[in-house]
Amino acid sequence: MNERSGFSIAGIPFIAFCLVLIVCGIGFFAHAGPGGLPPWIALVGVATFALIALLLKGFFQVAPNEGQVLQLFGRYAGTVRLEGLRWTNPFCTRRRISLRARNFESSKLKVNDSDGNPIEIAAVIVWQVVDTAEATFCVDNYENFVQIQSESALRQMAQSYPYDTHDDGKPSLRSHGEVINNHLRDEIQARLGKAGVQISEARISHLAYAQEIAQAMLQRQQAGAIIAARQRIVEGAVGMVGMALDKLRTQGVVDLDEERKAAMVSNLLVVLCGERGTQPVINTGTLHN
Repeated sequence: MNERSGFSIAGIPFIAFCLVLIVCGIGFFAHAGPGGLPPWIALVGVATFALIALLLKGFFQVAPNEGQVLQLFGRYAGTVRLEGLRWTNPFCTRRRISLRARNFESSKLKVNDSDGNPIEIAAVIVWQVVDTAEATFCVDNYENFVQIQSESALRQMAQSYPYDTHDDGKPSLRSHGEVINNHLRDEIQARLGKAGVQISEARISHLAYAQEIAQAMLQRQQAGAIIAARQRIVEGAVGMVGMALDKLRTQGVVDLDEERKAAMVSNLLVVLCGERGTQPVINTGTLHN
């Protein structure tokens, strides 16, 4: 079922028409009786006021970014989106549907990522109704439907990616935010399309390991950071030692044999790669003592 325009007319001119009917009804009562119009004219006045009371039920207001869904004896009669005071068939029932953008934050879900690690994840969803007929008649409660289906899509998306990965080409929940958010938006839109709802934005608002493995995963991340830092330190230290040896050789400062070079390299690596500052030891003897 798709939305279509419902019948309505401007309310202000129709108020003028109702005022004319009121004046006519009063005139019928005032001139009916002896010396005037026949008495049965008073019945016409009663019918006129009854008609006015019925017509007044057809007035309704439409606010900006809002739609009024009309039903005539249970059948969908269209949607009115024109702003202001409107009038329609008084026998139509009306339901107000907001077309404004709305957002909500899902609850924190505990799911397993693609590697089987338990994680906690939540998302912020921005959505709005674009088809009032589908939102009203295709689902029972479109607001509750949006919330439940969004959390279901979030759970499905979280199970498709690892929390973190050491492969730069593989997307993960922590490192590829734009890819994950686009996937989440498309996943939710696919579920809510039949409800007349459009997803404007979907973003991860909370992402963390579950409490039972948080400490272990923190140690794993710390170990990875330490290994990466050590690797960088060793690469820099080897470069500095090589540069020192080249400078000593090219400038002729000292001529070292292979054994002394090995000792110098060992000492320099200890100094450059050590976690604590080294204490200098001054050699007061000869080079070989």
